[in-house]
Amino acid sequence: MKIIIAGAGEVGFHLAKLLSYESQEITLIDTKKDSLAYAGEHLDIRTIKGDATSIAILRDARIDKAALFIAVTSSETTNITACVLAKQLGARKTIARISNTEFIDNKETVGFSKFGIDELISPESLAASEIELLLNQYGGFNDTYQFEEGALTMLGLRLSRTATFVDKTVKEAAEIYPELHFIPIAIQRLGTQYTIIPRGDTIFKEGDKVVFMTCEGGDQELFDLSGKVKAEIKDVMILGGSQIGYKTAKDLCDNKFNVKIIESKRNVAEDLAEDLPNALVIFGDGRNVDILEEENISDMDAFIAVTGNSETNIMSCLLAKSKGVRKTIALVENMDYYQLSQSIGIDTLINKKLLAANNIFRYIRKGEVVAMTKLTNMNAELLEFVVKPKSKITNKLIKDLKFPKSAIFGGIIRDGNGLIPLGSFKIEAGDRVVVCCLPRSISEVETFFS
Repeated sequence: MKIIIAGAGEVGFHLAKLLSYESQEITLIDTKKDSLAYAGEHLDIRTIKGDATSIAILRDARIDKAALFIAVTSSETTNITACVLAKQLGARKTIARISNTEFIDNKETVGFSKFGIDELISPESLAASEIELLLNQYGGFNDTYQFEEGALTMLGLRLSRTATFVDKTVKEAAEIYPELHFIPIAIQRLGTQYTIIPRGDTIFKEGDKVVFMTCEGGDQELFDLSGKVKAEIKDVMILGGSQIGYKTAKDLCDNKFNVKIIESKRNVAEDLAEDLPNALVIFGDGRNVDILEEENISDMDAFIAVTGNSETNIMSCLLAKSKGVRKTIALVENMDYYQLSQSIGIDTLINKKLLAANNIFRYIRKGEVVAMTKLTNMNAELLEFVVKPKSKITNKLIKDLKFPKSAIFGGIIRDGNGLIPLGSFKIEAGDRVVVCCLPRSISEVETFFS
């Protein structure tokens, strides 16, 4: 598949890196020579220096042969214009990165597809949605991802000493509940970087980071078994009035959370106070311990740091944790920080560019992949497939399939209902199947659904 990416920043580079592993034919366009040089040295891709809104540059990239054109520069206007031009010049599908979330909210009304833009991606909107999901429904878990509006939900947690299933096998843990509403799909042992796809005889150990797939009721079972207390999150403090901070605060206020926002720029704080009448906006430096204590940080259920500085976000979350705040979420721009995850004591780190890249990445997959996410700080991916009538997997029992050992069925969505499948489950055409797999088995997994 020929794919052209406009923008060699972190989103574009990360996408190009992921796609180059897939043996795709990638062309990367950017105006900055240094960014292209770095990408060209580290990836097996073609690079072109120039403006992605230039018709000559697009033709040089052979836009008429492109199956996918992705515009992810830092300029929203450039991305929209480039996608419109790319479509007119022959690109089959176009995706534009935008920052104005109004475009996504009014996508159908405006009809962007008529202009030649097939999909819109907003990193800020994705990050805000991720934060809301972490607070709204699954406060005790560190990683979440929903399929089909919650028919199936991925939940990640680290097993404490009090977890009921520590030192039990997966099979023994499943027997605690007669009707299974969750299944472990990936495990990372404490102190290692290896991802295990669990089997029935895999033993849970204290300190394991375990990712589960759950259907309705499974989250409560996991709370019971993990020894966690499902505490409601109501009082939230947000550090930083960025686009993500604003959208997160607005969404949380709409859902009846009590929200405080601390913003260090007076004009931004005044705008926030005007636009968010249901939130308490405080003008001040959130790095100042006295200000945080004056605003009763120890009484907060959650602390979210979304300033433009990764170090500020990390340090303020660590401070919040030391004051007894149960849930901390930090926005990080630096991908190296993102890899640290919980090892530094913060519940969840969010990188908006990685969220955007993962969201875009699903368009490249074969076999009718409709959703995709990479597990945080784990070497595994979650893929959602739609089963075709003529797929290899159709009308087969799971136990009869020669499915790779480094992959596992996480769940099935049938008629809008989430199901946790066992070996005797028969896959039918039209089912939406969620699979967790290690990178080495992705190509093999895709053949079952193509």
